Amino acid sequence: MSLFISNAHAAAGAPAAAAGPDMIIMLVIFALIFYFMIYRPQAKRVKEHKNLVNSLSKGDEVLTAGGLIGKITKVSEDKDFVKVELAEGTEVMVQKASINTVLPKGTIKSI
Repeated sequence: MSLFISNAHAAAGAPAAAAGPDMIIMLVIFALIFYFMIYRPQAKRVKEHKNLVNSLSKGDEVLTAGGLIGKITKVSEDKDFVKVELAEGTEVMVQKASINTVLPKGTIKSI
């Protein structure tokens, strides 16, 4: 009926393609690739960041997710916030989770 698409005719008596062992092996290989290339590295990064957040202490020089560099002046244990001194007399409250990196001592003075 169509001018551009010819009608498909199925072969009489041809069995449908079944999912054999090749398909199962391919799915297992895909799952292993997914695990080792995506899930495992991300889980490792999350674990490292959680350890970093738990090890924050007063006097640490940190880099926040917003790009601010400062020194921690107060760590609230019951809440998820730290007080960071950006400049002399300028302090901000920052969530612990937004701290990306703990910088080596003396980094602020060298900048």
